[in-house]
Amino acid sequence: MTFSLAERVGYIHYAIREFIPLAKQLEKKGKKIIYLNVGDPLKFDFDTPQIIKDALYEAVVRGHNYYSLSEGDEELREAIAEKERRVNKVDISAEDVVVTQGVSEAINFILAVLVDKDDEVLLPGPVYPLYEIYTRIYGGKPIFYKCDEKNQWMPDVNDIREKVSKKTKAIVIINPNNPTGSLYDKHIIEEILDIASENDIIVISDEIYDRIVFEGEFVSTASLAKDTTVIGLNGFSKVYLMTGWRLGYLYVKDPTNEKRDMILNALHNLARTRLSACTPVQKAGIIALKKAHEHIPQLVSKLRKRRDYVYRRLKEIEYFDVCKPKGAFYIFPRIPVSKYWKNDREFVKKLLIEEGVLVVHGSGFGAYGDNHIRIVLLPPVEILKEALDKIESFMRKHLRN
Repeated sequence: MTFSLAERVGYIHYAIREFIPLAKQLEKKGKKIIYLNVGDPLKFDFDTPQIIKDALYEAVVRGHNYYSLSEGDEELREAIAEKERRVNKVDISAEDVVVTQGVSEAINFILAVLVDKDDEVLLPGPVYPLYEIYTRIYGGKPIFYKCDEKNQWMPDVNDIREKVSKKTKAIVIINPNNPTGSLYDKHIIEEILDIASENDIIVISDEIYDRIVFEGEFVSTASLAKDTTVIGLNGFSKVYLMTGWRLGYLYVKDPTNEKRDMILNALHNLARTRLSACTPVQKAGIIALKKAHEHIPQLVSKLRKRRDYVYRRLKEIEYFDVCKPKGAFYIFPRIPVSKYWKNDREFVKKLLIEEGVLVVHGSGFGAYGDNHIRIVLLPPVEILKEALDKIESFMRKHLRN
């Protein structure tokens, strides 16, 4: 018998880190690389608040080095529920919460317990890649609904309605959005909830960037749900600057109580198979939620200035079409067609090789991402200026008439 890998391996393509090996090869040859591909504030001039670092140290010293409950430390789940009630107006209790090793694990958990073979999951297009990957891994079929670039990347509610079928298991919302930086209007979320209610579909709402908003107001999906089950996802990586600590959570908000216990029991069973999230990090997470708030306005202010700079520069470079992001820390400009690159992936590779700037190809974010690139807004302005100067030079060199 000829050896072969599992078929599911073929579904795993993570565009955000795809070209890092090539970037490292170029660095070994002496080329300077500016990394604008991974959304990690800690790689730049942001740092985890000292009070959270101290809390981790204290947790280790005080002996909190054991396996915690599989669903998460009880005090942490209480703090998460309190934060959601206070900040996002979502009325949940600790019993509704499951702690995960980052939002990535939460995505895996949710799709593992919801998706069977041939089930359909409606995903925003473009989408954070893990939603498509895990839907396919568990035998489901990702169905992309359009987010309208001409309308600030808002979900096209009519497109969602047309794509709902008897096989639709869930609708995914990512708000504020990765990769586009869009912030969804309240009425759009309400319309999506109405569609879900009419068809008895669960809504999965990824809200990891909930407090990184530049204009407008973030509204949590679960706060608007009247008779629709919403599974919310959130975590500590972005707002609390704890990316490498790998701490996230999900919660189940079910106004009718028809699905809550079934979903949570399945999630608890799955969580037991990986034993627990890191116990000392969970203890630090309690302090983060209760006491680490002072850095957030400064975090948003710094990011807003960098957003403004990148947006202005891209508008000045005649070859880009771009929407101004209102949240998160990404911008998703459209690139022109050229004889020099046949698609956005080739654009990214050539830009890296020639100019040493690494961004992400938009087609790596699924449907409706083609002919775009995602740029992170995290570096200081001087680094962003250097990168954009190189991008502008690259564009002018290959698009001159």
